[in-house]
Amino acid sequence: MIHVLATIELHPGQRDAFLREFHTLMPLVHAERGCLEYGPAVNCPTSIPVQNHLGDDTVTIIEKWADVPALEAHLKAPHMMDYRGKVKLFVKSVTLRVLQPA
Repeated sequence: MIHVLATIELHPGQRDAFLREFHTLMPLVHAERGCLEYGPAVNCPTSIPVQNHLGDDTVTIIEKWADVPALEAHLKAPHMMDYRGKVKLFVKSVTLRVLQPA
């Protein structure tokens, strides 16, 4: 199993529009071979001093995949190509971390 954290920085004010498109995509991804978890998360305000507070224009996608080949197939799936075209104008930058249990 691998873990993926995708941090999506959005242009100001685009989070709701981005999340609408993302939630439409989710059932297609959940049906993919090897998808164990796939969903968006946003900053949860706390008083914990070491928390890195993300702004309102950041969404983190939390993913778990059976293996790297499943993730690689996901990234090439037709619905992912379609989704990228739909959210292109909302997205400022993407940072991807692919992790394995230690």
